[in-house]
Amino acid sequence: MGTTSGAGHPLPYDTYREAIERETRRFAEVVRGADPASAVPSCPDWTLADLVRHVGTLQRWFGMLLSRRVQEPPRGRDVELGLPDDPREYADWVAAGVPAVAAVLRDTDPDAAMWAWGEDQHARFWARRMLCETLVHRVDAELAVGREPVLDPVLAADCADEFLVNLPYAGLFAPGVTKLRGDGEIVAFRSADPGGAAGEEWRVRLDADGFRLLPPDGAASEPETAAVRGEAADLLLLLYRRRSYQEPVFDVSGDVTVLDRWFAHTAF
Repeated sequence: MGTTSGAGHPLPYDTYREAIERETRRFAEVVRGADPASAVPSCPDWTLADLVRHVGTLQRWFGMLLSRRVQEPPRGRDVELGLPDDPREYADWVAAGVPAVAAVLRDTDPDAAMWAWGEDQHARFWARRMLCETLVHRVDAELAVGREPVLDPVLAADCADEFLVNLPYAGLFAPGVTKLRGDGEIVAFRSADPGGAAGEEWRVRLDADGFRLLPPDGAASEPETAAVRGEAADLLLLLYRRRSYQEPVFDVSGDVTVLDRWFAHTAF
């Protein structure tokens, strides 16, 4: 199942490094003072405490992987967390981890070869993955506390690209992905932002042996079976199943049963 990144992606490494620090602090600010037992509507069965613990744990784990430049899949996620006993202190715990994560990213050669579960077997994979995790979960936190999320369209488009590039490899922890098949149908996702992300598109073909992201050059000659058009932020949240293609913010065309098949198998 081959993949290819869309035009303009990935972003410069320093962009990820700076955005991770900014988004992590923003995430901590959103959850600080909120009831840890609050439900997270976009993450069923999770409380806000679960979400904050997840973000802080993943960042520390990613940082450990980067600091060790791991060359093979780790056997577990053992990492020193220093997790407070009181969930009301989790926000400060997440914020307290920012300097260590920033230092690891600053000291890491993004071109260093290392194991990654996705397509790009270099250290930069983890910086990009960390940003996208933090960005989407910041949205989850805002939804949980009743805020309207706002996403940078360039970062949102890049994280949409990151999702689609790495999705074929996600069967390691999302087994439904391995069952996504087709007969040559093409699903297109198009950005309609008024800013810098406008005009980007991603086209995925479903074949009998799996699916793949088509290269941007020449792919448009193959007719699409279904297409979704929307702003990059909305497309990102759609891919992560935080939104539905049936919402009025999207312009949908073609065979929606193919879209239903897509979303039934792409829980990440």
